[in-house]
Amino acid sequence: MGATTVTAIPVPTKASAKSGIWSWITTVDHKRIGILYFWTSFCFFLVGGLEALLVRTQLIVPENDFLTADFYNQMFTMHAVTMVFLALMPLTAAFFNYVVPLQIGARDVAFPRLNALSYWIYLLGGLFSTVPIFFGQFPNAGWFAYANLTTPQFSTGLNIDFYVLGLQVLGISSIISSINFIVTILNLRAPGMRLMRMPIFTWMTLITAVLIATAMAVLTIAVTELMFDRFFGTNFYNVAKGGDPVLWQHLFWMFGHPEVYILILPIFGMISEVLPTFARKPLFGYNVMVFSGILIGWLGWGVWSHHMFATGLGPIADAFFAMGTMLIAIPTGIKIFNWLATLWGGSIRFTTAMLFGTAFIVTFTIGGLSGVMHAVAPADLQQTDTYFVVAHIHYVFFGGTVMGLWAGIYYWFPKMFGRLLDEKLGVVHFWLTFIGMNLTFFPMHFLGLHGMPRRTFTYADGLGFNGMNMLATIGSYLIGAATLLFAYNLIRSVRRGRLAGNNPWGAATLEWQTSSPPPEYNFAEIPVVRSRMPLWEDDPVLKAGIPHGRHQEDTGAVTLAGQDVSELEYPDDESKMSAHDLGIHLPPPSIYPIVLALCITIFFSGFMIHWGVAVAAAFATALTIFAMAFEPGHSGH
Repeated sequence: MGATTVTAIPVPTKASAKSGIWSWITTVDHKRIGILYFWTSFCFFLVGGLEALLVRTQLIVPENDFLTADFYNQMFTMHAVTMVFLALMPLTAAFFNYVVPLQIGARDVAFPRLNALSYWIYLLGGLFSTVPIFFGQFPNAGWFAYANLTTPQFSTGLNIDFYVLGLQVLGISSIISSINFIVTILNLRAPGMRLMRMPIFTWMTLITAVLIATAMAVLTIAVTELMFDRFFGTNFYNVAKGGDPVLWQHLFWMFGHPEVYILILPIFGMISEVLPTFARKPLFGYNVMVFSGILIGWLGWGVWSHHMFATGLGPIADAFFAMGTMLIAIPTGIKIFNWLATLWGGSIRFTTAMLFGTAFIVTFTIGGLSGVMHAVAPADLQQTDTYFVVAHIHYVFFGGTVMGLWAGIYYWFPKMFGRLLDEKLGVVHFWLTFIGMNLTFFPMHFLGLHGMPRRTFTYADGLGFNGMNMLATIGSYLIGAATLLFAYNLIRSVRRGRLAGNNPWGAATLEWQTSSPPPEYNFAEIPVVRSRMPLWEDDPVLKAGIPHGRHQEDTGAVTLAGQDVSELEYPDDESKMSAHDLGIHLPPPSIYPIVLALCITIFFSGFMIHWGVAVAAAFATALTIFAMAFEPGHSGH
């Protein structure tokens, strides 16, 4: 059985030595855009964490007046909005951008300038959503923004306007980014990389991208209707004029429940890369893991109304959505058992990435079990709007998404920056985080069962809530300390960390074949793939467990650009030729993505300033799109 072969496709003679702020503003390189996503979303994560600490500080003792009631409403609303839309989703997008093209052996994404555009729209949309803090106008109706709290009658300030317009801007970024990755994964895979040979992280990225494109479209419809209600006097959600507030709930949760899987499926992919690497075993049940991910994405679209049992949908609807919700536990449980089977009998190395990866299995499972409890409609009616739900969602999003993201960062940081994160600091970071999150969120189960309502500004003494709230707040401070230590480790290791080399973990997938960090063109030679774990093929111990594919690929009869690989010849001299001479297209830098993003953001801001601003920005947007379409250097490819 031959090892994965490489065709000596010539490469550009010199890697890009671009530097300076301007090179970052105009870059269309997926790796640089991934790094921009990484640092930006991590900064927003710190902002969201600060908002959470303010909320927890307010609740540390009964009848506290640390925050005003109105500012408390703004803080718990923006904590969720920041974490969901500005921190966690974009952090996963950072890895989509940086890792996926490398994992599939591509030189870039399918639409590099569209990729840059999605980042700049995200950044400007994030700033637009955060600016209201400076004049006390943060959104204040919860991240779900139920009608009719959001109608002009009950929300007279600019708070909800920022919510509506901010989500419009951010939604554009998410949709175009997801379309870009669907096209990239389906069309730019290396020769021999069939769908069932794709790394599991790439598979989960593909499923997530489909979910984002479809779910964000529904949210866009919902907030557009709300925008028309607030700015143009329509009555989609105005009960007094015949509107239906339950319509908002249906539309919001048709986005909101798939959003849970948008945030967790990429983490499933990350964990499925980390565990096999540090257990030195192929992922157990690869095919089943892929199909269970598809099934989770599919079922996730059909259970939105379990968030609405308390609205009185009726026994038939309740029964349907309860059963659908329970069904999701099956593919999710399959993944958990497959991760455990992957670890079983492995030669495990407990690096920091592995610590976070194994802890993820425990904490996410706790969140999953309490989620199944919500599928039981009578139990859900008791738990709705209590701290039990807060505990559940944080065991999923922090115990699942955040713990998995930290595992992914420790795992891929060496590839992104060429240096290793400090492992000693990493272990301290892990234990502070693990203890802090359980101390914060586990007592919330009991608070909820004892009847403490969520989103409450304060609580009276003598209700039995004092001790659990004190523990939860102390735990949140531990998480804060751990996160600051992590931030220090990140900044320090970018310049002073130990050099990583190409493949410091001995991992199996293609991104570890190239240098760390990779050159602008990713691979000096286009890899030709014959198995799911090409870098483990030469390992005689692991080779027996690596699944191989069709006979013609095993015998080397692989085609590249219509030619048999064995017939391609590339003299050494050709490898010294420029990318242009060899027809290798590396897209040029462009200023248009940031200009177009600015025009789009001003367009939506114009609804709050003056209609003339919106019209002028719409005209500028159209001109920029036209200029971008005919930008020199693009039409030839």
